[in-house]
Amino acid sequence: VDHGVLYAEAPLEPQGDVVTAIEQQIGILKDKKSSFQAKRLALKMLVHFMGDLHQPMHMGHKSDLGGNKWIVNYFGKDKNLHGIWDTDVLESGHKWSYTEWADQVNRVTRRERKQICEGTIHQWAEETYHITTQVYEGAPQGSKLSYDYVAQWTPVVEQQLLRGGLR
Repeated sequence: VDHGVLYAEAPLEPQGDVVTAIEQQIGILKDKKSSFQAKRLALKMLVHFMGDLHQPMHMGHKSDLGGNKWIVNYFGKDKNLHGIWDTDVLESGHKWSYTEWADQVNRVTRRERKQICEGTIHQWAEETYHITTQVYEGAPQGSKLSYDYVAQWTPVVEQQLLRGGLR
């Protein structure tokens, strides 16, 4: 996806993308002819791809490989924006174990949980794409990012982890 393009207008990636991959895994799971082993692998891949769908840089610009070539300064070190969103913002926001993350993030009512799970894969992708646009706008190449950035984006990281996990 390239900068300045709405999700609905973005050209499809010829080799496929995370939305295509999710749809393929669901197809395998629904296919009565799929073997147990194929379905087991498809379920594992589906869980992984749903996480990817909710990580904003996985919906990033094709031109910079989803932020891999978008260099910013994070706490005094030059890093790519994709890596910052894969790990650094998460770990800078909270020093929690996986169990603590699950316990702390999953504090929603049954009704809220139902609302989060409503929609389609394309709607969820568009939701993440909107966040991606804000991420790029808030961190131009060469930006110096530190505590304010972590404070701004940690709630979004928590929200996206919850959404990806529930969906």
